[in-house]
Amino acid sequence: MSGAVLQCLPSAAEAARRLATRLGLALHEIALHRFPDGELRVTVGEAAATTIVYASLDQPNEKLLALMFASEALRRGGATRLVLVAPYLCYMRQDAAFHEGEAISQKVIGRLLAGSFDRVITVDAHLHRTPRIDDVFPGIAADDLSAMPAMAEALRAGGLHPRTVVVGPDEESQPWVADLAGRLGLDHAVASKRRRNDRSVDIRFADPSSLAGRPALLVDDIVSSGGTLMVCAKALQAAGATTLDVVVTHALFAPELVSEFLHAGIRSVRSTDSVPHPTNAIALDGILAEALRKTAGA
Repeated sequence: MSGAVLQCLPSAAEAARRLATRLGLALHEIALHRFPDGELRVTVGEAAATTIVYASLDQPNEKLLALMFASEALRRGGATRLVLVAPYLCYMRQDAAFHEGEAISQKVIGRLLAGSFDRVITVDAHLHRTPRIDDVFPGIAADDLSAMPAMAEALRAGGLHPRTVVVGPDEESQPWVADLAGRLGLDHAVASKRRRNDRSVDIRFADPSSLAGRPALLVDDIVSSGGTLMVCAKALQAAGATTLDVVVTHALFAPELVSEFLHAGIRSVRSTDSVPHPTNAIALDGILAEALRKTAGA
């Protein structure tokens, strides 16, 4: 990483600092000034030929505009290769127009970022019908990393009961649940989920008896409203799980929901630091640094 520089949006400073330390790079925090009418002035640090920009894209609208402005300033300052590290990547869920007149946000954001950056690195992107992250970003390199190695390392360090079952809330979770369970040497089970609407789901397990009398570790990529988590907690309790802990890649839910989760029988909720959140307990700087080192010059 010699010769590269790392810059970040203010909201991501803490996680970016860990990554900078691991890579041996200086960190500059991009300055954002809001004028009274709501417009932004963006001031970047000194650019290098390879400049890495760290920005987690929760609450994304202003951040996206700030990234466009930062990209312009960095290019003009001498950056010939811009790498965006966005551990949480926004607007990926809308990959098709489900009703007449709907915008396909995934396409718009993919083209927007591909027009300003040469490479995008993210973690557990919320892709449904899009097979590969490369399909989101035309003409540039892109990496969709798995958080499972970082999760497994953190969970092993904390200790797990050997009879714990790693649980996924739906069929979509099968690959990462199987991966995490394999890394930890544990059994796993995946529920079937039927969504009624944005906030209402039904969850069932094909073999509830396999969960009876055992601790459950529920793994999900994104928690936003918390509805799926609560329904899954009830289903696991009904199946006879003795305890329930949750690990999630992207914690997008309101922090005050943690007390509701505890009241619903969830013993603990831990998340990665992809999005700043009180439940952050799993750092991603290790997997991000490894991905950045794989390509010469970042």
